[in-house]
Amino acid sequence: MRPTQPLCRRLRRLALTTKQVNGGFYKGTGSGSMGRHTKHGDYVIEWHKVRTYIVPQQLKDFKLTPFVTRNMEPLKGNFEGDKKGGLSGQRYLDRWKRENGVD
Repeated sequence: MRPTQPLCRRLRRLALTTKQVNGGFYKGTGSGSMGRHTKHGDYVIEWHKVRTYIVPQQLKDFKLTPFVTRNMEPLKGNFEGDKKGGLSGQRYLDRWKRENGVD
């Protein structure tokens, strides 16, 4: 059974998957490598491969705007009376029970 010709035309426009081509095709994620593995299992960063983003000098007059407002203040948690602070498992369980009910 073969798909109809209009369906075949639509399939050709889609991106290739690894199931549609031979075994040597590897799509990857587009992230690229920033170093190499050594024979001892370590990873060495090669700094000439690391991406560097240049920020414009005059951001006040910059025409593009960020996705987040610049007026937002950083949020800080309130963990008074808890030795572990935000890492407390009991605090997490209490909040879960408060929001989802008791099982």
